[in-house]
Amino acid sequence: MKKLLFFFFTIGLASNLFAQKQMNGYSESETKQQNTIEDLFLDMVDFPGYKNHLITITAHPHTAGSKANEDVRDYLVKTMEGADLETTLYPYDVYIPKDPGTSVVEIVTPKRKPLNQKEDIIPGNPYSSHPELPKGWNAYSGSGDVTAEVVYANYGTKEDYEKLAELGIDIQGKIVLARYGRNFRGFKAKYAEQYGAAGVLIYTDPRDYGYSKGLVYPEGNNYNESAIQRGSVLTESFTGDPLTPFEPALPLDGKTKIKRLNVDETSLHTIPVTPIGYGAAEEIMAWMKGKPVPGAWQGGLPYTYRLEGGPDLKVRLSVSQPKEFVRINNIVGTVKGSLYPDEWIILGCHYDAWAFGATDPGSGTAMLLTLSEALGKLVKEGHRPKRSIMIAHWDGEEYGVIGSTEWVEQMKKELGTNAVAYLNFDAGVSGRSFGGAAAPSLKKIMTDAAKKVIYPDSTKSVFEMWSKDGKSLPIGNLGGGSDHIAFYMHAGVPSMSGGTGGKTLYHTNYDDFLFYENFVDPSLKMGGAVAQWAGIMSLKLANATLIPYDLPRYAQDLSMHFTTATNKIKTYYPEFSGFKKSESAINTLEKTTNELSKALPKAINEGRLNAKEIKQLNTDLIQLEKSFLYKEGMPFGPWYQSLYASNDPYSGYASWILPAIEYQIANSKKDQLSHWDTVYEKAILNLNEKVKAIGEKIEQ
Repeated sequence: MKKLLFFFFTIGLASNLFAQKQMNGYSESETKQQNTIEDLFLDMVDFPGYKNHLITITAHPHTAGSKANEDVRDYLVKTMEGADLETTLYPYDVYIPKDPGTSVVEIVTPKRKPLNQKEDIIPGNPYSSHPELPKGWNAYSGSGDVTAEVVYANYGTKEDYEKLAELGIDIQGKIVLARYGRNFRGFKAKYAEQYGAAGVLIYTDPRDYGYSKGLVYPEGNNYNESAIQRGSVLTESFTGDPLTPFEPALPLDGKTKIKRLNVDETSLHTIPVTPIGYGAAEEIMAWMKGKPVPGAWQGGLPYTYRLEGGPDLKVRLSVSQPKEFVRINNIVGTVKGSLYPDEWIILGCHYDAWAFGATDPGSGTAMLLTLSEALGKLVKEGHRPKRSIMIAHWDGEEYGVIGSTEWVEQMKKELGTNAVAYLNFDAGVSGRSFGGAAAPSLKKIMTDAAKKVIYPDSTKSVFEMWSKDGKSLPIGNLGGGSDHIAFYMHAGVPSMSGGTGGKTLYHTNYDDFLFYENFVDPSLKMGGAVAQWAGIMSLKLANATLIPYDLPRYAQDLSMHFTTATNKIKTYYPEFSGFKKSESAINTLEKTTNELSKALPKAINEGRLNAKEIKQLNTDLIQLEKSFLYKEGMPFGPWYQSLYASNDPYSGYASWILPAIEYQIANSKKDQLSHWDTVYEKAILNLNEKVKAIGEKIEQ
């Protein structure tokens, strides 16, 4: 018993010592008060409530535009209003397929056989027999009915199609069979269409996601032969509604009229595309008679993979998928700030799903509801945050990150002056391993908050469970695939995306609450833990006297990224001497940010700043990330305006840091490197001047 008491005394002492450490953006006395508020908030998170929210919002399949999705919307509004958040709907009319339409996949010769397009019913799982469950489908497929020979294209990457051409395989007029992985599914279709394919079948290979990885569902959490990954194949040179680049797709019946593109002005696919499970793919593979594939292209099915099916194998692919204007609704609930209501910390997750969506996105949605209720309790206890905290539930994300993008385009001016940060939690509680990616300025806040939260079913902090070296967290860099894109890459708002992850039945009909409870988080405690982590981050940002960005991290990360880029270029251009101008600017920025990071806490502690000065300094801090906005946009698309980060325009999901330079690297270009060195130098020096000006104001 004495040992146990000593243990808790030691833990308490360590916690107290941590509590006394001055927080970024806070004075020493404010730090003590903030720690008290954070402790109160941690206690207010209702862990069992997370389960109730998750069960409710995942009771039915609910794609964007469906009645079931409207029911989820109404539940979100009711819950947030019940927590006393000021809740507003933002409607948009976007051009999407309202439902899957109709589709057929069948072998025509040498033996006619219809192929399965829907997950098998699992005995004991009532979700799997829900009458509203759809077939597998890819939103933004073209419509058509083709019968043709088959070509296997591995993952359907740009490099894979180039390899087929090198091997003399003509895909003109043929149906491409490509496996999921390595790139965004839309690019599999885009490249196939560019090479003249008549249609595309995308399947999940067992080597990547199925029995090669372990037990399959329902025994395990790997794809079984009928599991089908749904998803959008939209691949425009911008993000959001395909008819309204740069403009919000405001309601057609509203007062403000938005000029929309004609459909023939878009790059929407014209060939039919649909996903299938590996059971259906195996039926096709069994009849293929062409040359064996390169060794790296072999998958997990029990056949030698072939490049072609040959003239005797004909497959029919028929898709009819009409598109129309569909009303979607974003929901934004606000806890208005007591001192700085026009400075916003925005948290978000989408709520539309391909089916039940227990992990994606339901886990993140339920977590934000749990967080909203805890914030409501905190306010009722008299602890209203100084800045406004906004909880957003985005619609239409699964079709191409549409809802959040339209909101950013509508609110871009306000976001430019008001938005402190955007925190994204798409599928935010999808396992028991914490992870995340962020802008440099937010990585420390993620780290500090992780030290405050206890990891479920343990005595360790989230930081201790997440860290690999006990000193830092392996926080990555933001790429594509979710609702942070428009905030970070178009509007220049510092952003992060994070939560917990693990192996899921991504975008299948099996992503239901029963699967979640059995395989994702059996203890059902991770939702509360992520809500605590997200809430602590929000409160740290909301209550600081000066916004607690990690300013020195800019130079640290930029230096690393330019070194990486230089090394990549030297692989095809050995004479390249590096980005000398940008490197010099980074060295200057390093000195300036280090000096300011020392001056800020001193100025706060000494009480030298009055209310007007504090307000102006925070206005200046919000503008720092905007230094990387380049109005001409990136060479692969002007909508992407951040020089710092974008999603990879060739794969979709991957992170491109220094995207204008990465574009040169991806295309082995030399002639524009000096130009971009000058552009980046200017942006970095612009950031440096803003940091320097803040320092000068503090010293006055």
